[in-house]
Amino acid sequence: MKKIAVISGKGGTGKTVVTASFAALASCGVLADCDVDAADLHLLTKPRKRERHEFRSGYTAKINPELCKRCGRCREVCRFEAVSRDFEIDSIDCEGCGLCEKVCPCNAVVMEENFSGEWFISDTEYGTLVHARLGIGEENSGKLVSLVKQVAFDTAEKEKAGYVIIDGPPGTGCPVIATLSDIDLAVVVTEPTLSGIHDMERVIGVAGHFGISVAVVINKYDLNSENSRLIEENAGRNNVFICGHIPFSASVNEAVVKGVCPVNFCEAEVVEKIKDSWKNILRHLGDKI
Repeated sequence: MKKIAVISGKGGTGKTVVTASFAALASCGVLADCDVDAADLHLLTKPRKRERHEFRSGYTAKINPELCKRCGRCREVCRFEAVSRDFEIDSIDCEGCGLCEKVCPCNAVVMEENFSGEWFISDTEYGTLVHARLGIGEENSGKLVSLVKQVAFDTAEKEKAGYVIIDGPPGTGCPVIATLSDIDLAVVVTEPTLSGIHDMERVIGVAGHFGISVAVVINKYDLNSENSRLIEENAGRNNVFICGHIPFSASVNEAVVKGVCPVNFCEAEVVEKIKDSWKNILRHLGDKI
């Protein structure tokens, strides 16, 4: 089983389009949408939910009014000012540190685990999809990413899938680091813009820090040939191979609007370039084409 994470230094580079296309070409894979802050792989794969599970993370204090003596000790120590004058906890301000529980002489404070969202196992025409949805205003520390990814790995083992293809989050923060652990290849989708180049450099640096092999797909490469050349030069300096060049095409946008996988819809040139990218990845991983 080969584990491939598709990531990007910034949002909007076409990462999910590439992930969905690779999933369609893999034919025997499990998908994981680890961009849990803004999950959208389901828009191109039309999943049918098979399992639904709660996700709980972090804690919020709660004061039992029957036990509280209103001594004010909790208000004194709370640096986040989450305790009101009526000795009620503001769940927005509470950081869940637990100090109020520790100092309360009446044992009136309890720490309750937060319901932060849900995660799902779904069926798609391209394989099983593991994905999640955070609750409104909930933060993603990487814990949910790790959970989604591990469930995908376990599902792939159970189903004897050849690949796990991960739609990773953008950026270089904790969710990206959680995505990159225990994978065989990170595919960075970039675009020929200055911000695309700089953010690609940053995410390649993160992957390199953890000793992860990296490949780069230049999406919309034909919009700026000079910047595409700079990306190729940067990749060469960092011992990163360019696995594909995908041209700009309005048919990709049309596929996204219609909610269909680009390799099943777009014009022939785009489809062939995506297929070439996938074949180069297979060669890099030592798999048969």
